[in-house]
Amino acid sequence: MLRRLYPLPTVFTLAALVAAGTGLAQDRPADLNVAAAVAALDGIVADAMTASGVPGVAVAVVHEGDTIFSKGYGVRELGHPGAVTPDTVFQIASLSKSVAATVVAGQIAETEVDWTTPVQSLLPWFDLSDTWVSSHVTIGDLFSHRSGLPEKAGDVLEDLGFDRREVLSRLDLLPLLPFRISYGYSNFGLTAAAEAVAVAAGTDWASLSEATLYAPLGMTRTSSRFDDFVAHEERAIGHTLVNEVFTPYRSRQPDAQSPAGGMSSTVTDFAKWMIMVLEGGDAPLVAASNLLPAVTPQVISRRSATAATLPEFYGFGFGVGPDATGRVRLSHSGAFVLGAATRYVMIPEAGLGIVVFTNGTPVGAPEAIAQTFVDVAEFGAAQRDWWGLFSEGFRPFRAPVGELAGQVPPTDPAPAGPLDSYAGTYDHAFFGPATITATDGSLTLSLGPNGLSFPLTHWSGDRFVYDVLNENMPAGSVAEVTFDAAVNGASPALRIDYLAADDWGTFRR
Repeated sequence: MLRRLYPLPTVFTLAALVAAGTGLAQDRPADLNVAAAVAALDGIVADAMTASGVPGVAVAVVHEGDTIFSKGYGVRELGHPGAVTPDTVFQIASLSKSVAATVVAGQIAETEVDWTTPVQSLLPWFDLSDTWVSSHVTIGDLFSHRSGLPEKAGDVLEDLGFDRREVLSRLDLLPLLPFRISYGYSNFGLTAAAEAVAVAAGTDWASLSEATLYAPLGMTRTSSRFDDFVAHEERAIGHTLVNEVFTPYRSRQPDAQSPAGGMSSTVTDFAKWMIMVLEGGDAPLVAASNLLPAVTPQVISRRSATAATLPEFYGFGFGVGPDATGRVRLSHSGAFVLGAATRYVMIPEAGLGIVVFTNGTPVGAPEAIAQTFVDVAEFGAAQRDWWGLFSEGFRPFRAPVGELAGQVPPTDPAPAGPLDSYAGTYDHAFFGPATITATDGSLTLSLGPNGLSFPLTHWSGDRFVYDVLNENMPAGSVAEVTFDAAVNGASPALRIDYLAADDWGTFRR
């Protein structure tokens, strides 16, 4: 079984936090006080920035077809003077999924593609581990995370440098959960569906998104290409947490999963998209009948904890669920450990939406800002300490990974074997080869198609470690490499603990 193949929880497990905070339905205010909520925003943002330390924030609010608030706070990069404005370009991570769903909805009228189209009819090479599921899984199944793929399937391959086609081609090696009755949040599952739509349209995903949605809506600073993001001088730099302090690091290169997390935008642009969704679509671009399935429940994403609490649902790329008043909310969070955290919340009944972008590791700041704003609009005041709730809920995102993380090396380690005895190439069908070289009295591990190189440090006996920082390994993470000699005719093997446990994580020479 997979134990640590996908070590970080998804943002959508935090839907439970909202439910826990709102509890049973409260009295429903007849009207929302949007003006009061907007007036409170400067204070709400200031409180969240002070509590979290996040360097930069941008916020926009739309109501009844207009953008009524847009503002930037803080800086694009710590140590540099550039201020965040409503036109600062941010990586928006998984908010890309909701926008991608509207691109698909827009293509339904242009092609023969529909939410019920089998993906394999457009991508004949796409397989899952079950033949019947492979031939029946649809675009909608993958956009609602009900294909049976496990949570975060393929994300570690992206960290190792595999491109989109390589990751998608290896998903057939993963065991599946029950089809259409399981919820497994999968970036690359959704990406496979989007790739199928792009093939049907005869173009690539980034170009399709621009032609279908970004250009017609006037989203001039929005793109699904990483190169377009880095070309903007006024862009927000990612900050990751090192010893609980936000530190400029680098922007994540997410092109491999672009439909699921590779979009960049400004709150000014994103507000235009929210207005379109809240109005039920834009007839020339996205027909309401084609958008409706995306913004209505398709799968249970969080089951009720008790008979007195409501479940959460997921549509096609949208989180869907009731709030404490019974109003339907559309929402999504986005998170890059390497430096992005985002959130939008929309209340279709009220024509109200808020989007929050930040340029730091997810700590709960955008969720706290958005939830507090909605509380003020609906009830006149925050209904609980949302920062306290969300900051604790996001703690796993910044927790170092690896069984030896934070441990002190043994003072009297068992000796290693001859280093040359460990050298060689060890194969793994899913992760690809791992190459160990012994040079000048030390070992080096090489992984991935681009030969990511990691010097190994001896721990004890046949156990070695290396430090690693990537999207699935926050600062302070430690990877353990354990070598096994040939036993009973089996080939020598190595295991890398953070990739997976037991036999699944075994590479054989």
